Amino acid sequence: MPAPNLFRMPHVSIVGLGPSDAALLTIGALERLKSVPVVYTCNAAPATLSYLRDAGVDAKAVPFDASALLRGVDSAVVAAVELLGAGDAALGVPGHPLLDVPGLPHLLRALATARIEVTIVPGVPRAALSAAAMSPLVALPPVAIHHTWEELVEIMARLRVCCPWDREQTHATLLPYLVEEAHEVVEAVDEGDAEKLRDELGDLLLQIVFHAQIACEQGRFTVADVIDALANKMIRRHPHVFGDASISTTQEQMKSWELIKTQEAGIRHRESLLDGIPKTMPSLLQSQRMQEKAGTVGFDWPQAHDVLVKLDEELEELRRAITIRDAESMRDELGDLLFTIVNVARRYGVDAEAALRQANVKFRRRFATMERIAGGGATALANRSLDDLDALWQRAKEHEAGQVS
Repeated sequence: MPAPNLFRMPHVSIVGLGPSDAALLTIGALERLKSVPVVYTCNAAPATLSYLRDAGVDAKAVPFDASALLRGVDSAVVAAVELLGAGDAALGVPGHPLLDVPGLPHLLRALATARIEVTIVPGVPRAALSAAAMSPLVALPPVAIHHTWEELVEIMARLRVCCPWDREQTHATLLPYLVEEAHEVVEAVDEGDAEKLRDELGDLLLQIVFHAQIACEQGRFTVADVIDALANKMIRRHPHVFGDASISTTQEQMKSWELIKTQEAGIRHRESLLDGIPKTMPSLLQSQRMQEKAGTVGFDWPQAHDVLVKLDEELEELRRAITIRDAESMRDELGDLLFTIVNVARRYGVDAEAALRQANVKFRRRFATMERIAGGGATALANRSLDDLDALWQRAKEHEAGQVS
């Protein structure tokens, strides 16, 4: 009988576990995992781990950051070499090692330097974004890691598979959250809070990824299609940046933008230039967008001052409607007045929606100051005379101006 080779180096099998579904684990991969004394895994799905253990494979997760190893982070590679160099072992990785582990070259070089033999055992590959719909693989890594876009997509896919609430959502049920998150982004911008804006933009991005994931599961489009459509649109609508067109002013760009839109296949069927403005938009914002679009075809006041003259006319017509106590006329004339005020804002470069939002914030702040001065509480101003309330309002303004401590 030949003497044992006391100097034989360890042998490591890097085994593809496929895209999380145990049914897609290959026979070759399973046999190799059964044949080695020690098996470690990187980001294996719980269902896959359960299947391996039922099959007699004592698989353990690597005792360090698996996501960092899959990326090829030096510290994780060093830890893996130290772990795998103790004796014959297998390392299970998501998908196919050669296709789905970007850090594999770093690991192979380190293992070769340590004189550790390696065998690659293929697995069913992950098909990037489209496979994520049925095969989410990446577990939630530690907070300190900078996650990738692909990980975010796969995290969302896993939520759709594993979380009951996420699984039940539809495009329709998510709409209130989409609107809410958009408003919270606006609030963060108004408050000038960068940290809050970062978090709220993330929440809004989640809604986009969520909708794209649902569409992907239904076979309609993927988040990759969303990105492609957006990138193509930006390139197409900015010929002065990505082509040889000459555009030097904001007004020229707006006109060019609208002209290019009318030539696009998805918009050519529209009967009106205004059809692209959602009817569910806030009324002030909708008014401003309609006026901007009308202005791109020349339907606008020649001078900004002309709008102020029109504002005086609309105010006088409202006064006449009030004088005769005609409710329907008052409503019509008040609408015309508001529409003209939006036109004034637009012509002087003011966002009407933001201006009113700022006025609301100012009123809320001053009213709360009045309540504090009056003793605090929601009923602090109840049963006070108008003169008292006016005096409290003036004191609140003085507090705001720093005239009163």
